[in-house]
Amino acid sequence: MKEIEEKGYLDIAIDSGLDIKKEIEILKKQKNAILLAHYYQNGEVQDIADFVGDSLQLSQRASDNNANIILFAGVNFMAETAKILSPLKKVLVPDLKSGCSLADSIKADDFTEFKKKYPKHIVITYINTTADIKALSDVICTSSNAIKIVENFPKDQKIIFAPDRNLGNYINSKTGRDMVIWEGACHVHEQFSVEKIIELKKENPDAKIISHPECQKPVLIISDFIGSTAALLEYSSKDSSKKYIIATESGIIHQMQKSSPSKIFIPAPPLDSTCGCNDCNFMKLTTLKKIYIALKYEQPEIVLPEELIKKAEKPIKRMLEISYGK
Repeated sequence: MKEIEEKGYLDIAIDSGLDIKKEIEILKKQKNAILLAHYYQNGEVQDIADFVGDSLQLSQRASDNNANIILFAGVNFMAETAKILSPLKKVLVPDLKSGCSLADSIKADDFTEFKKKYPKHIVITYINTTADIKALSDVICTSSNAIKIVENFPKDQKIIFAPDRNLGNYINSKTGRDMVIWEGACHVHEQFSVEKIIELKKENPDAKIISHPECQKPVLIISDFIGSTAALLEYSSKDSSKKYIIATESGIIHQMQKSSPSKIFIPAPPLDSTCGCNDCNFMKLTTLKKIYIALKYEQPEIVLPEELIKKAEKPIKRMLEISYGK
């Protein structure tokens, strides 16, 4: 701990001969720690994780495990969710700079004022938000269960949906609702170029376009399938096609290739990119070195006020009840 305080945990030197993967496994056993990773993480991080999933699956696993420590390879709001669901466990995140452009698009003070304009509306909030926003919500949703959550309420129930406008508009189109939608967006899914995707489709006419509902409407219109990261993975593994253009963060392709090694997966191009892919720079901050240091020193730790945990837990638990019948 003293070494971290003096040098900063990211500056700690590691012996070049150290087998980091092996050391991580040793530390997990010694400390009874579980490593959870999102599909958007680097492949090497996914491969050492105890569980890899989308936001809904990770929330469920965070609430149901026997570990003393949860190390979350994702972004900060995911680690916060794990802490809310397992308040007695120590929750670590490899890099506190792992933010989220979508979560940053909505602040608690602004949202409180926004809610006052619609006093008869319930609040359904996307999981990609901070604990402060979750505490202002009636129920949380993920891209996997968003439609199910919305349809759990009567047709005449007025709803505020926040913060992703693209997901909110997609839900409206599928459910016939007229939800009031906060104007937020994910920088990764906003940046896909429909023109470049169409060009890519012309070059690969046998490829199916599969997209995440956080993408803008023009991308969704030209898609053959729309779904959460977990749904996209399942579709690509069960569908008969051999080639896919993937309009979501490219980290999911690692699992797609593992599941269907004979198939071809092409990352959809953003508006401006030299590599032709669209990565979340926040997700990619996690490295094996940072995971090792986090486990060794049990830092950085997610710490939330008890009252905030209690308020934020209710809408998350409501989501899990609707999704899993808990």
